[in-house]
Amino acid sequence: MVTPRFGAVVRHLTEEPQTAAALVERLDDAALANLAASLSDEVRRRALAAGDRDAIIAEAFDRGFGRDGLAVTPWIEGSFVVCPGGLVAKSRASHRCRFVSVDDTWIWESSELIHEAKRSTPAADGFRAVALLPVIQGMALDVVSGRRRAGEHSVDRVVSFEVDRNELVEVSQRALDRSRLHSF
Repeated sequence: MVTPRFGAVVRHLTEEPQTAAALVERLDDAALANLAASLSDEVRRRALAAGDRDAIIAEAFDRGFGRDGLAVTPWIEGSFVVCPGGLVAKSRASHRCRFVSVDDTWIWESSELIHEAKRSTPAADGFRAVALLPVIQGMALDVVSGRRRAGEHSVDRVVSFEVDRNELVEVSQRALDRSRLHSF
């Protein structure tokens, strides 16, 4: 069996980023899907290897929630996007909440989710959660703030972000399908 040599390919992709686009254009659909899966797997593997999940989550529970009890906006910590979320109950039929949607999928349903920790809030029937995602170029996040009144959810505000060169950048507002709010 011949061992492939990747030195020249890696050098071209590193020194000339446009080479990656040219390579991708030449791949058929099956090879492109395999490459995408391999890249995603490698980003996740590196995120797990590089970061101390438990320490990041513990710190996020300390700094990831405002005085009102709601989650603050996500941030990047090392190789993770840290996404706090939660629910503050006013009564059994009424609450305020803030959660993250990743590429138009709730974070707890996202295939990119690496780990999520959840804690009940002692003073109410609410909870706080911290989720970790890998830092993936172009990943879109929506921070959805809403409330429930009389059994119906409504959106108060949506702030959209995108991962751009290992930074979380706020982008213009995007429409969100309100029917998905019933899956809280």
